[in-house]
Amino acid sequence: MISVSNLRILILDDEKLVREELSEFLIDPNFQVFKAGTPSEAFQIMDRNEVHIAVVDVNLPEMSGLDVLEKIKKEYPEIEVIMISGYSEMDSVIHSMRLGASDFFTKPFRLRDVEHAIERTKKFVNLNKSLQEVKRNYSIISKEFYEAMGYEIVGESRHMKNLINLIGKVAKTENTSVLITGESGTGKELVARAIHYLSNRKENCFYAVNCSAIPETLFESEFFGHTKGAFTGASDTKTGWFEAANKGTLFLDEIGDMQLNLQTKFLRVLEDRKIRKVGSNIEIPFDTRIIAATNQNLEDLSTEKGFRLDLYHRISSFVIHLEPLRKRKEDIPLLIDYFVKYFNRIMGKNINEIDETVIRKLLDYEFPGNVRELKNMVERAVIICDTNKLSLSHFQLTNNKEYSEYYHFPTEETLDLEMVERNCIIKALEKANNNKSKAADLLNITWQSLDRRIKKHKI
Repeated sequence: MISVSNLRILILDDEKLVREELSEFLIDPNFQVFKAGTPSEAFQIMDRNEVHIAVVDVNLPEMSGLDVLEKIKKEYPEIEVIMISGYSEMDSVIHSMRLGASDFFTKPFRLRDVEHAIERTKKFVNLNKSLQEVKRNYSIISKEFYEAMGYEIVGESRHMKNLINLIGKVAKTENTSVLITGESGTGKELVARAIHYLSNRKENCFYAVNCSAIPETLFESEFFGHTKGAFTGASDTKTGWFEAANKGTLFLDEIGDMQLNLQTKFLRVLEDRKIRKVGSNIEIPFDTRIIAATNQNLEDLSTEKGFRLDLYHRISSFVIHLEPLRKRKEDIPLLIDYFVKYFNRIMGKNINEIDETVIRKLLDYEFPGNVRELKNMVERAVIICDTNKLSLSHFQLTNNKEYSEYYHFPTEETLDLEMVERNCIIKALEKANNNKSKAADLLNITWQSLDRRIKKHKI
């Protein structure tokens, strides 16, 4: 006897004998079977009850089984459909699979065929339930995030739905450290804030620190604080970032740029969960969640002795990777629409139409600066636009050829990550007339990070 837990199965066949035989075979205390002899009766059952699987005969009165299948997929898309056909109706079977049927079996059938068809279809039911749960989480979390922060995480790609689901899950934990990876401009700080504001720590401080901007001489003072008179110039007692973010979240951006000798001090504090102010012997415990972000591969960096492997494991209990915008282009139209409405509100404009050529052009663009670049493009376009319609003339784009030349992607035969990075830096310095600050902006990194890379590549 087949055992498929928690399933509701509808049998639609005009032959009473078939209905009875199938229903008797499917008797099980863990699921329910409905029977219908006509499509109208079947749709009444589907209106009144949650049905997971419909077993539908091809030949029916009132309307064909294929028409029933098409209507189910249109009005009840969550229901999986198994078709019953005769051996001479294989064209109908092929057509039904194209319309969305998940499986079929033929008359005269063996009960084992029915069992296998339902077992296979059960996987589709479970997958659909999982997707529905992700959609519900996406809707709920997006709403909560908007209420907490006043803006949204926008996107309908599979990656974004999965991202929202991961944010919702890890936000429920209290102390799990999170590492957010991804290219510059993908929204790593936005994700970090989402985790914080959806957690029980939301009433306390979210403190963001750029690790690449911390001089070695100020590291301990900034992170741990200092007492009055601890060193020359310490005229007052200072609260460090760990203490300031106590009971809340400390966000460490660009953690891959933290100098190696400072990583050792940082690791010890994370392990002990205590700090000691500069100039004091008193240890202060802290309860701070650590969320770190990087646009580098820390595992690769650790093998090159540029990042401590034990620190990587300490901060990466839960890793979230953000895909670049060029790999989830289906989100681009949604983001454009969102940013236009956002800047409409800020600037008091009434742009309510976007030329189709704008969408097509932006879908072809590679977006080296990711969502941040798109946002800046739209902001500039809204500022320039004097009508209620955005056109291509309002946008300033670097074409794909220029993009490829700028980043100088090698062929597979000459693929070398170090070479790519070195060429990018050289190109950026050339475009910025050797101004490090401007070159760093072009590369979407800090000038300190650029300076270290220049020394590394001996440019």
